[in-house]
Amino acid sequence: MLSSFRRVGFSKLIRDLSSATSKQSLQKHHRFASASAGWSSCDDHSASSLTKLFNPTEDHHALREMVRSFTEREVEPQALEHNRSETFNIPLFRKFGSNNGGLGILGLTVPEDYGGTGFIDASAVAIVHEELSYSDPAFCLSYLAHSVLLANNLAVNGSQEQLSRFMQGVCDGSMIGGMCMSEPDAGTDVLGMRSNAVYDAKRDGFVLNGTKMWITNGTLTGEETGDLFLVYARTGTEKRTDITQFIVEGGMEGFSVGQKINDKLGMRASPTAELVFENVFLPSKTHVVGDVNGATLCMMRNLEIERVALAAMAIGLARRSLDEMIAYAGNRPAFGKPNLYGFGQIQKHIAESYAEYMAGKCYLYGFANSLDLSTYGHGLDADGVKLYCAQMSKNVADRAIQVLGGYGYVGEYTVERLWRDSKLLEIGGGTSESHHKNMSRDLHRLGGNKLD
Repeated sequence: MLSSFRRVGFSKLIRDLSSATSKQSLQKHHRFASASAGWSSCDDHSASSLTKLFNPTEDHHALREMVRSFTEREVEPQALEHNRSETFNIPLFRKFGSNNGGLGILGLTVPEDYGGTGFIDASAVAIVHEELSYSDPAFCLSYLAHSVLLANNLAVNGSQEQLSRFMQGVCDGSMIGGMCMSEPDAGTDVLGMRSNAVYDAKRDGFVLNGTKMWITNGTLTGEETGDLFLVYARTGTEKRTDITQFIVEGGMEGFSVGQKINDKLGMRASPTAELVFENVFLPSKTHVVGDVNGATLCMMRNLEIERVALAAMAIGLARRSLDEMIAYAGNRPAFGKPNLYGFGQIQKHIAESYAEYMAGKCYLYGFANSLDLSTYGHGLDADGVKLYCAQMSKNVADRAIQVLGGYGYVGEYTVERLWRDSKLLEIGGGTSESHHKNMSRDLHRLGGNKLD
């Protein structure tokens, strides 16, 4: 359900747009410009009942149309260039903030009182990530790190003072950041992290030391850190769960970039870095998020919405792969026939891809529409939807390359980039193997209870 505090302002904008009488006036309302007629997709041909599943309210439909239109106009044209140069499009990213007439969705799930959009629901998160990944999964990954791993996490777990101090910059785009969890020797085994923060009673704060690895938005320039991060570190020795979450600001003494990670298989337009913390002092009153030794709950709760977002990225990626193979098969003559649709091998690739894509999309939105972001304990389907959609998107992208043949193997035809990007979805935010472990554990706990 959409939060009551956001509906008045947001719905008013929708009504204003609905009363607009010309295409030009619609486009002036940058945030809710309709998708152009030319931006066709296999998604447009879903049955009406499924369309309702994918857009549960008018607000969600408006959000999808807005992001789709902006993605076509602004994100699509730059995707290939930044993939090739392995650079992050910072000016474009800032357009997703609320400054200077931007989209205003960097704080998508952040209350409006703190500068956010106020969509406190998982369906909105899924919609935005699906639409962005249709054109540029790497750019979307940086959006995810900022809007979900940083903004949503801080909005849920931060104090009023912290939200008042930091959230405006996070939402308006003047600050770009993410979250630091993984380490060189602790990825899936996140509770095996070694970064530690020791309390200094004289200064009433913690001294943070350690190294974090694979941090999205860790550096924006290749030399300096991003602007703001939520960092998990060990603060106790009695239990593996004695972990606390801290706010670390760019420019703090002792906080630096270890290295920018280059030459990645995919997601090349999203910056990845190793971050180093050497005696970084963090005041208790302002930079400790939640309870000391109590961050494991924050971590698990945010992992659920992160996995929804990653599954949605897989759906957007698969939809684009389908659109590319459908279009190519319809225009490529072969063996005296006007197109490829008369060949059983091609029929199999396209039909199976569509069925798997739709199955994943229904799973995604069926779960997202019922997910309450203020609660936790939904790990079975958070794991399940990401497990299925990640593998599905890679398979669909692989089939798209096969249908396009030699053209599918080169960057100009998009699907080879989608195939490379898709692999990260089986690793980041939880490996497929970790999903197997978690889901098997949760299903075992059902005991004699049968599934609905």
